[in-house]
Amino acid sequence: MSRTRTALLAALALVAGASGTALAVVPGDVGIAAIPCTVDYKIQNDWGSGFTAAVTITNNGAAKTSWAVKWAYAGNQKVTNGWNAKITQSGTAVTALNESYNGTLATGGSTSFGFQGTYSGTNAIPTSFTLDGVACNVDDGGTDPTDPTDPTDPGTGTRVDNPYSGAKVYVNPEWSAHAAAETGGSRISNQPTGVWLDRIAAINGVNGGMSLRDHLDEALRQKGSGELVVQFVIYNLPGRDCSALASNGELGPTEIDKYKTQYIDPIAAIFADPKYASLRIVTTVEIDSLPNLVTNTGSRPTATPQCDVMKANGNYQKGVGYALNKLGDVANVYNYIDAGHHGWLGWDDNFAPSAAIMKEAATTEGATVNDVHGFITNTANYSALKENNFTINDTVAGKSVRESKWVDWNRYTDELSYAQAFRNQLVSAGFNSNIGMLIDTSRNGWGGTARPTGPGATTSVDTYVDGGRYDRRIHVGNWCNQSGAGLGERPQASPAAGIDAYVWIKPPGESDGASSAIPNDEGKGFDRMCDPTYTGNPRNGNNLSGALANAPLSGHWFSAQFQQLMTNAYPPLS
Repeated sequence: MSRTRTALLAALALVAGASGTALAVVPGDVGIAAIPCTVDYKIQNDWGSGFTAAVTITNNGAAKTSWAVKWAYAGNQKVTNGWNAKITQSGTAVTALNESYNGTLATGGSTSFGFQGTYSGTNAIPTSFTLDGVACNVDDGGTDPTDPTDPTDPGTGTRVDNPYSGAKVYVNPEWSAHAAAETGGSRISNQPTGVWLDRIAAINGVNGGMSLRDHLDEALRQKGSGELVVQFVIYNLPGRDCSALASNGELGPTEIDKYKTQYIDPIAAIFADPKYASLRIVTTVEIDSLPNLVTNTGSRPTATPQCDVMKANGNYQKGVGYALNKLGDVANVYNYIDAGHHGWLGWDDNFAPSAAIMKEAATTEGATVNDVHGFITNTANYSALKENNFTINDTVAGKSVRESKWVDWNRYTDELSYAQAFRNQLVSAGFNSNIGMLIDTSRNGWGGTARPTGPGATTSVDTYVDGGRYDRRIHVGNWCNQSGAGLGERPQASPAAGIDAYVWIKPPGESDGASSAIPNDEGKGFDRMCDPTYTGNPRNGNNLSGALANAPLSGHWFSAQFQQLMTNAYPPLS
């Protein structure tokens, strides 16, 4: 989704002098202010099979507190070590990130770093560079220099605006087999669901199950001659889900390098295989992460020590940024960042700060906002899509609906209104204006005999809201294997303004977490929120958890829940 910049190729000439320097030569009638940044790449020593180089970057745009410089080699040059920058290389593409001591780069300021490399044949100087995604040594056509592009991004012409439009969506054979084996399950076993890559081993398949390549190969078979979306959940951050135990992961809080090299890099390499170029690959990027840094840290009553650690070390932002950057470089990948749900971020003190931290993550580790196609809400959650029996603007017995115990001063009553409003907030925070939203409707139907048919009694604002709400949870903060939940709207494209699709990213019938402690080798702890006898904590208003009993580990098949979801489906199953 890169935006076009006008390069003054006729006016600018890259010259390589005897010293081996790449510089922008600017004619007298071209204002230097039009150049958002310059890069001086100078070969200092060259001994025929190796070389040392010095790079100086000058920032003519807004002041920065961190930076990323990128270029690509035309030959086989390999960076072997560097200084004053963290330099990595993937193929011909090189990324240099600031060190902790030189991240500040003022408007008009410069900084330098160097490295040693090897090569054979020719050692041509790179012809294009970017600083935080903005092309350097090139006129920006008068556009905002904070509007980033990335030379390794594929550009707008290779992605469609809404990947779900006019496309089938991949049916996971493994989930479909589980569903079809259940009594009545054949009614939905052909529905598309997300494939969760929740640990490193999932890339090659767990316990004889399908690998990532197996899923992509099957997606090609299902695609036929039309278009097909295949959905993957990228879910393995260091210190994953710091506010819950059931969804903890295999990587410790500091294992960011392992996340990059053993998890994201292999996934990106497989996605980039030309064999899969005709697929529309949608990624849901790291649920249960970034919002925790806003809502569950510091002096908040909901804070946890684990979340404070992740906020301090920055590895959530680094991991998400790295994933967006690497996956976003694949032309047919569409990244959607997890954006929580209305019962988590719908309050004023959570709403804008969460959008801001998502922007921070999307512009770190070499990522830019152009690596983000959209956002997803309600992933693996139960928030009702649309509450029709009351609105946030209603007043009953002299009190606003916002004053009810259920709404509790939230600005939103349901997922659709939240997703549409949060989209606007994200655009205001600096994301592209054409981002789309996904809503996970796999378990938010709330049908069955308990579904209200009209508004509640107007005796009080609480009887009005509680009597009319579809969402029958005890508290909006309850999230584990909720009793009474049902299948929601079936997956569909373009269902509402700003919404790319309703999706079933959480496969119905897969547990949220065990209702009692179960030893395992998956890094999954026992979370009392999955225990039906648990009386709660500040995150659910110290209420009962509302969880179903006898639940297995998260991600494992939970037959009783699957049957309940079908019984309480809305729209009902036929």
